[in-house]
Amino acid sequence: MTELGLGTEDRPLRVAIVGSGPSGFYAAEYLHRQDGLVVQVDMFDRLPTPFGLVRGGVAPDHQNIKAVTRIYDKIAAHPEFRFYGNIELGRDLTHEDLKAYYHAVIYAVGARADRRMGISREYLPGSHSAREFVGWYNADPDFRSLAFDFSGTSAVIVGNGNVAMDLARILLAPVEELHSTDIAEHALQALGRSHIREVIILGRRGPAQAAFTTKELRELGDLPDCDVIVAAGDLQYEPTPNEELSKASRANLEVLRGFADRPRTGASRRVVLRFLRSPVEIVGTDRVRGVVLARNELYEDDSGSIRARMTDQTEVIPADLVFRSIGYQGVPLMGIPFDADRGVIPNVHGRVIDPLSGVPVRGEYVVGWIKRGPRGIIGTNKPDSQETVELLLEDLRAGTFDDLDVPERAVLECLLGERRGDFVSYEDWQIIDMLERERGREAGARPRLKFSRIEEMLSALAERKQQDRRAAAAASDDEVE
Repeated sequence: MTELGLGTEDRPLRVAIVGSGPSGFYAAEYLHRQDGLVVQVDMFDRLPTPFGLVRGGVAPDHQNIKAVTRIYDKIAAHPEFRFYGNIELGRDLTHEDLKAYYHAVIYAVGARADRRMGISREYLPGSHSAREFVGWYNADPDFRSLAFDFSGTSAVIVGNGNVAMDLARILLAPVEELHSTDIAEHALQALGRSHIREVIILGRRGPAQAAFTTKELRELGDLPDCDVIVAAGDLQYEPTPNEELSKASRANLEVLRGFADRPRTGASRRVVLRFLRSPVEIVGTDRVRGVVLARNELYEDDSGSIRARMTDQTEVIPADLVFRSIGYQGVPLMGIPFDADRGVIPNVHGRVIDPLSGVPVRGEYVVGWIKRGPRGIIGTNKPDSQETVELLLEDLRAGTFDDLDVPERAVLECLLGERRGDFVSYEDWQIIDMLERERGREAGARPRLKFSRIEEMLSALAERKQQDRRAAAAASDDEVE
């Protein structure tokens, strides 16, 4: 706390966190762990549901990863934590509102766009981003209206990170295995009618530079009735004199060599892993019919990094679907500085800076992908968020916020009630969570059956709350009698 009493019971530090993914929750946790400091944390999300990509990005067959939300439940149970879902910055709250109602703001909005390949006919029907497909099968309301044509037999995935591995598994997994996951019902039905039997995963660089983890790679080999094919020629990799392969790269190469040595079983499905290939053109007029690939070669740049460059060798492979899985990208927020080249909010270790002057913007901070770019796993966000919060606390101790007189939380809630009467509290989310789990049990022992439309979600919430009120009133009448 400061000498002027900021951070006390009489004058709590008010902090807004915009975004409710892992980085936002870890920032809230670290703020509330400070001894002797009273902090009110208000977390906002444009969706009624929290957890960001843990809910909307993690593959449905990875339920163990989603268990991290139990930690976030504990963080949200802090008496000075509030969640305001279905509140969007720019629609229901402005940048000026945040500055007026809070001493400090932490942006944790992630990366909501996807990178593009920039090749001819990239936008033909049948060409999609990984983000669209992931959001669609995870019941993200933003992607509920999309449709994917699975009438063809082959799909190409450009990129070889973990998301590409997820897409391949979902496309080729027997639908009965997906029945035991929380995959969106509309996706389950569509994939049950799919004719996709071959998925080709393209890596721009070599197998030693692939971004997928060994665990994700091994999971491809566990797909039932599916051959995993790697051309032995793609594995003839010799490190450059200055290159040291990481433990993960060596493990990946070992698994890939195992795939290459496997005899083919004649399975009805297959995954083909190809390296040193870049798409240069999509073939087709009315929709995707194929992809033109260029062969790449590796070289070491001046910094010692291994790069890929295209040669003049090309080939055409047939394809009915193309998914680009080459990374996500941040999008600008109204009123907040933005670095369009990097797709992040400009910052120094988490302090937002004015891009023209390089001076920190008072009371504004950033965490997660919108801070560092779309890299790292869920656990990467914890030290990242702690780094940012340490700077916020340093500014607090320096008296940076002492002259700010912000309203009480009740005043903010009156404002939200006027602008968005159907905002969702954490208690409301817990009711939605319970309803989805109930729906899952009714659908046949599934972890949950997600609502994929916001209107449907809010309607079900209102109906259950009304039922609970009637039950409580009836119980009260019984006690009086």
